[in-house]
Parts: sequence; C-alpha cells; structure tokens
Amino acid sequence: MNEINLDQATANALIALPKVRANNEVSHYPGLGGHLTLPLISEDGHESFHLDIRRGGIDLVKGTYQNRAMQVVVLVRLDFGGAPHRNPDDEEVPTPHLHMYREGYGDKWAIPAPQEQFPHIQDIWITLQDFMHYCNIVNPPLIQRGIV
Repeated sequence: MNEINLDQATANALIALPKVRANNEVSHYPGLGGHLTLPLISEDGHESFHLDIRRGGIDLVKGTYQNRAMQVVVLVRLDFGGAPHRNPDDEEVPTPHLHMYREGYGDKWAIPAPQEQFPHIQDIWITLQDFMHYCNIVNPPLIQRGIV
C-alpha cells in the first residue's frame, strides 16, 4: 500500500470537513469477525472518504472504527476491546484508544479514547454514532443495526 504523507494542517482540515454518505444504500452492521467499508464524500463533493467498521471474531465488544481519506490515509481510528497500543516512543496506551493522523507518523500514535467523546464504549452501536460525530460525518451512511 502506498503511503501518502500529509502536512498536519491538511490532515486536520480533512478531519474537520463535514462528511456525508455517498449513496443511499442500506448496509448491515457486520457480525463477529466481519467488516464493512462505506463511502463518504465531503458536503461539496470534492473529497472522498471511507468509514471502516471491523468487528472482533470472538469478543463481542472488540472492534475498530476508522475514517480514511485518499483511499489509504487513516485520519482517525478508534480501537476498542483489544490489546493495548505501543506508541513510537515506547509508551503503552490502554484500550480503548484513539489514533489521530500525525504528520510524519500517520496513524502510529494513539491516546486513550476521550471519555467525553466516547462515554458508552461498551455499547458498540452507540460508540459508532459517537465516532461518526467525532469525525464530523453529518449525514451518516444508512446502517441497519441487526444484532450487535
């Protein structure tokens, strides 16, 4: 996978950009071990993004929510229910943790997931709504909840 390096101002602008669903297709929230990638666009239609949803294979509350730009640039990723993360400076960050794009490092740095933005981390459906809000997805994809 090719790596695209953004300056921090561009990454921050992409994160802040209001995003909307790219179509009106209804998708099903993935079951255990499943994943789903949903297309997003900026409100003005000039930028494209993806929302990735990944579920753990055994643990009901393990997963990853990720917002990407330019196909491969991870802007924001929330990991929950899994192992701690080790930052490039060797600091261990417990789960749940939040990866934000950092110039020169991509998504290799994480911080503990902010409790204010993700207060219901044990409820993966509510956490998905919180994540979309955090990523400024103002008109989210149509996702049928099913059994989560």
